[in-house]
Amino acid sequence: MTEKSSQTLTLPKITLKQLAVFVSIYQTGSTSRASEQLHLSQSAVSSALAALEERLQMPLFERVGRNLNPHRNAQAVYVQAQAMLGQALTLEHYHKHQAGQLHIGASTTIGNYVLPQLVAQVYEALPKASIELYIANTREVISEIEQLNIDIALVEGMPRPSDSKVLEQRAWRTDTLMVFAKRDSRWLKGLSNYNEAGGGYELTTEQLSKLPLLVREAGSGTRQIIDEQLLQYLPGAEVIRAVAQSEAIKNMVSTDIGLGCLSQHVIEKELAEASLVPVKIKGIDLRRTWWLVWHKARHQSPIWQTFIDIIQ
Repeated sequence: MTEKSSQTLTLPKITLKQLAVFVSIYQTGSTSRASEQLHLSQSAVSSALAALEERLQMPLFERVGRNLNPHRNAQAVYVQAQAMLGQALTLEHYHKHQAGQLHIGASTTIGNYVLPQLVAQVYEALPKASIELYIANTREVISEIEQLNIDIALVEGMPRPSDSKVLEQRAWRTDTLMVFAKRDSRWLKGLSNYNEAGGGYELTTEQLSKLPLLVREAGSGTRQIIDEQLLQYLPGAEVIRAVAQSEAIKNMVSTDIGLGCLSQHVIEKELAEASLVPVKIKGIDLRRTWWLVWHKARHQSPIWQTFIDIIQ
């Protein structure tokens, strides 16, 4: 016999149904009560018990009239059967719990300003769902997807995976980045191109390049678009970087340290209150696509599909 064949797994012929029938009879003392407890026919109960006794090659009960008294062998089998059924139940509960879990990744802007409402809709549809969130910049979120640590991700930048063959990516929404400043900012004084109707300024790239501009860190989806669609036209721009925090940029602009460039979602409230004002840059389009990303090998559970349905 080869080493491979000697290690071949032998599957037991005892079934969980047989064990459950045995345990029920042991506890209730009769096949009729076991059949009621298990919602099986009495013949199915008797058949399962007979099959178990045949497989074990030992009697488990002594039949005295209509009663079944446990055989001396039954106690040991009962203890083991309960343990096996308990383990099977634990396994079943574990996978039911796993099926109700969803690990969502999101880049910072989406995670802080858009994702909470989507998660609330999932909980409304599936109150017992268990959702875990991972919020970081786009590069870090994509890395977690590649390592199968996240089920699905919503990111702002164009995904740049190390192996694009393993990831599925789908355009999801369109967002607009916006250059903005504090209302009555000292950096914009003396500029005549204030748009009274729009409540903001309009600058040329040359004018913007002479002003301090606060942007997100490299690796973020927001920074990727700023690099590709704005900074390349500002070769001499003064850039102050606020690492990983959109809120930090917004607060710094609010204290007039410089101008900022963030998603419209981040400064929505301040624009409405007119504490911050938009600054349009002539000839520059800062619209971008948000992406839905997942690993092709990831199991798409019912809760996964529910989330997809909601965000679509």
